[in-house]
Parts: sequence; structure tokens; C-alpha cells
Amino acid sequence: MIETARVGRRGTVVLPVRLRRKLGIEEGSLLLVEERPEGLMLRPAAAYPVEQYAPARVAELLLNNAVDEADYARVCEQVRKLGLDPSEIPHRKP
Repeated sequence: MIETARVGRRGTVVLPVRLRRKLGIEEGSLLLVEERPEGLMLRPAAAYPVEQYAPARVAELLLNNAVDEADYARVCEQVRKLGLDPSEIPHRKP
């Protein structure tokens, strides 16, 4: 079924209520807009927060993922560059 939408001031597009309900699009929802040869394609989108790690957590991850003694020594140097003491970070040595 083809429906029309109206473009308002500043490029605001008003989508028909039937489509908004069917696709779960509410005020503030994100849409992907893709330019195609035949026109524009609109699709619902999702955004998820990105976890940002504190330096101590980064150090813990690095230390726990070292695979051998040489890698561990390299990682300890990286942790020191973060301004942290590897011996104070809870981790398991390889």
C-alpha cells in the first residue's frame, strides 16, 4: 500500500500513523535514511550505548588476556604507561 507523507519546515517528515504504529516508530525514534537511485529509503534504527572503561578496567583486561610471559611483560609496560602499577590490579598471571 502506498501512502503519502508531508515535508514540513526544516525538512521534517510526518509519517502516516498506521506505518508508525506498525513499525514501532515513536517520537524521538531513530531512522536510517538511505539514498537510492529510485529515491529515499527510511528504516527504523537502534542505537546502543558504548561502554567506556576506566583505566583500571582497561589494565585488568590487558593483564588477564596476556598469553605468555613475553606478552605479560609487554602488557605490564602498557599498564605502567596508563599510570598504574600492574601489581595493584587484580588479575591472573599467565
